[in-house]
Amino acid sequence: MSDIQLLLIDLDDTVYPPDTGAWEILAERIYQFMEEQVGILPEKIHQERDRLFHLHGTTMKGLHLEYGADTNRYLDFVHSVDLSDVITQDPALRRALLEIPIEKWIFTNASRAHAEQILRLVGIRDLFTEIIDVADTDPYCKPDPLAFLHALERAGNPDPACCLFVDDRAPNLDTARALGMRTIQVDPTDSGANTHITIKQLSDLPQALAQMEF
Repeated sequence: MSDIQLLLIDLDDTVYPPDTGAWEILAERIYQFMEEQVGILPEKIHQERDRLFHLHGTTMKGLHLEYGADTNRYLDFVHSVDLSDVITQDPALRRALLEIPIEKWIFTNASRAHAEQILRLVGIRDLFTEIIDVADTDPYCKPDPLAFLHALERAGNPDPACCLFVDDRAPNLDTARALGMRTIQVDPTDSGANTHITIKQLSDLPQALAQMEF
């Protein structure tokens, strides 16, 4: 662990598990925005959302590029929702992160306001030096390599080889590894199909770091 100087951690489905119900709440806001603000027919929304997400990295970027949707309006609309009923404090995660004496930053395709809410509810905001959100990497977003380069610039241009990136999505991790970063994937299913070192939850990170060769 001694040569790792920066820990970049994804937010959604990484800081908290995917079964909290947060995604269902946010997805409903996305679908509502697509129908009410963009004018996509209700019967086409789910399919179109999936297409935009996989093609562009985020639904927001796809809506902006293909429909001219305003990104700030999208972020405000989707994330202006109280998640305190589904996201709660995670003392085990806090203890785990405190065990890791490495500077920690959040790197997310979501908004800063959303990240602030999540970190506050989980009880770990004070453990992160800063948040890199989708506005900071605009016009790029994960998994675009340029988004990662913007993130590294924001973090002071550390050597990618001295950075560890943790995310739940393989495409994002693939880009990070191609740039020279170490990678760990959060996968509660532990499917065995992952090409990255895998942990079931972020609180398992100290054990994974102890087993990694540096």
